[in-house]
Amino acid sequence: MRRTLFNEDHEAFRETIRDFIQAEVAPVYEEWEQAGHPPRDFYNKLGELGVFGIQVPEEYGGAGETSFKYQAVISEECARAGVSFGGYGVHVNLVLPYLLKYASEEQKKRWLPPFISGDMMTAIAMTEPGTGSDLAGMQTTAKRDGDHYVLNGAKTFITGGVLADRVLVVARTSPATPENRRAGLSILVVDTKSEGYSVGRKLEKIGLRSSDTAELSFVDVKVPVEDLLGEEGAGFSYLTHNLAEERLGIATSSYASAAAAVEFARKYVQERTVFGKTVSSFQNTKFVLAECATEVEAARSLVDRCIEALDAGELTPADAAVAKLFCTEVQQRVVDKCLQLHGGYGYILEYPIARLYADARVTRIYGGTSEVLKTIIAKDIQV
Repeated sequence: MRRTLFNEDHEAFRETIRDFIQAEVAPVYEEWEQAGHPPRDFYNKLGELGVFGIQVPEEYGGAGETSFKYQAVISEECARAGVSFGGYGVHVNLVLPYLLKYASEEQKKRWLPPFISGDMMTAIAMTEPGTGSDLAGMQTTAKRDGDHYVLNGAKTFITGGVLADRVLVVARTSPATPENRRAGLSILVVDTKSEGYSVGRKLEKIGLRSSDTAELSFVDVKVPVEDLLGEEGAGFSYLTHNLAEERLGIATSSYASAAAAVEFARKYVQERTVFGKTVSSFQNTKFVLAECATEVEAARSLVDRCIEALDAGELTPADAAVAKLFCTEVQQRVVDKCLQLHGGYGYILEYPIARLYADARVTRIYGGTSEVLKTIIAKDIQV
């Protein structure tokens, strides 16, 4: 089915990203997975390529592009090659929208140029060891003391937390009220070189092994008042504004993963012989790949429609929930079936299908679990 989402500029960008992956990522990707993250200077290479600044306004050194389509191209090309860009996704798709919407003019001038160059990598710290998805129950505190806040507490599951230079830390600046547990939360943009700030364990994950995920702790960390993002106490409302784009980003990468799995399996079964025949010649193989290709086509159509809606400012949280729920479920079914077609080799990490399988499991958890998304969708359809 002919795809109409991208134009010539997007396809030229795709070729640039594809060549970059081939030259800078694919030859060393196994080393990244063993280390648990890319080398720090890789992010400067991404900065030189210009991908960090695509959606940053021109007055701060960016390209001023508002469309999400360029990010979709990057997701598709990484999946196609069976690689990732480490903490890139959090830096651009999660943190940047907060800076663009809530940072003051002074903050934007101070933070966006190094953000674009890769000199200042970022992460966002919400989840705590004892609270999980219950953000209103977080215990990390930031108490005002003159011209700074004193930050104390701990965070976990922080993607990009090992190499980050600045972390958006959600903390309680005033107690919750009986009427509103979500009151009193604020976002501080914390310099990771601050005294009392420390990175704990780098968590060992099943998948996404080239993306560092860490525990963070704060002991009397002094954060200048000028590093408060937006208004004090408005943090919870800020956290909800970007959920639609975040979930669409996960849906996009999940669809791309499923599409890549089909292509990896298609090539494998055409080369692999069993009982004197190629695996592709068996009817079961044909039927399985036909089922997978059909699911991928449906997921792609949904993603493309949602990207157009996001660019038009019309994507609702419920729309994004539908996209993430559907695409992550398609991803797990398709990747599993494609791994099965690889036989025993599908379980060997030398083959990209094995990495796709391990990486796929978390997509139904982060950015809102499938169960949370079903609740949102059910409410939207008034049941």
